[in-house]
Amino acid sequence: MTATNMHSPSGYIGRFAPSPTGPLHLGSLATALASYLHAKQSKGKWLLRMEDIDTPRCVAGADQLILQTLLAHGLRWDGDVLYQSESLQRYSDVLSSLAQYTYRCDCTRAQIKARGMAYDGHCRKRNKVDSPYAIRFRHQVPVQIFEDLLLGNVQIDDPFCTEDFVLKRRDGLFAYHLVVVADDIYQGVNTIVRGADLLATTSCHLALYHALHAPTPTYAHLPVLATAPGMKLSKQNHAPAVDDKVAVSNLHKALAGLGFVLPQQQDLSSVSAIIEWAEENADVSTLSGVREVIVESA
Repeated sequence: MTATNMHSPSGYIGRFAPSPTGPLHLGSLATALASYLHAKQSKGKWLLRMEDIDTPRCVAGADQLILQTLLAHGLRWDGDVLYQSESLQRYSDVLSSLAQYTYRCDCTRAQIKARGMAYDGHCRKRNKVDSPYAIRFRHQVPVQIFEDLLLGNVQIDDPFCTEDFVLKRRDGLFAYHLVVVADDIYQGVNTIVRGADLLATTSCHLALYHALHAPTPTYAHLPVLATAPGMKLSKQNHAPAVDDKVAVSNLHKALAGLGFVLPQQQDLSSVSAIIEWAEENADVSTLSGVREVIVESA
């Protein structure tokens, strides 16, 4: 894979990669803010990628709403926005390079569920697989222990982390695991700041980096903002969209949710003042040990 020409004086390249399935909510804004701050505090680049590969779930115009929200909150990205929907040939090439690690699978979700929680490798040695079929990665050496910048030594016990995961779906769409790793390698991303709700996927991604002979990035998993234990702010849980007209209030809430205490005596009544203060004082690398934070409201 050929990397883009985006370089950073410090060598640091981070990114924010939302899915345009709706506008940003407070939880996703907090993640964007933290990844932006960490990049700027590291004298690095902050890239923006639209993960619009799952086209049936994408909402028309949501990408523009996301861009507007980021700009309204003082979060300006470096370079051009990368859209996954425009990178299909590159994903096909990456998938072809993984041929020795893959196999076809025509199991339905109902069949997999009937046999157990995680996929059991049913199609690994089958000679004939009917169409339509998915393409799975033969996950022979799962990486279940890794070092996280914020959480320290992490052990993943989720059974789905050891299964042969899908790289291309039965409906012909490329799967998240393949495209996210392919894009991070292509864009030269070497530091990934994201929510702790994605912690378990790291095992799959590390396996792909190894198979592609690519250097693994540094991971930093942030606390997830939730309204109650196990109820993270998300589109699935109907978290309301952030209102760009009250960006100052949103930034205050996002910083507080991440665990930063804003000074009462300092004038932080504008977006630029908050971002300037946060770049100097809200040290993202000091956040540690917490995977979920309860917030009063979105």
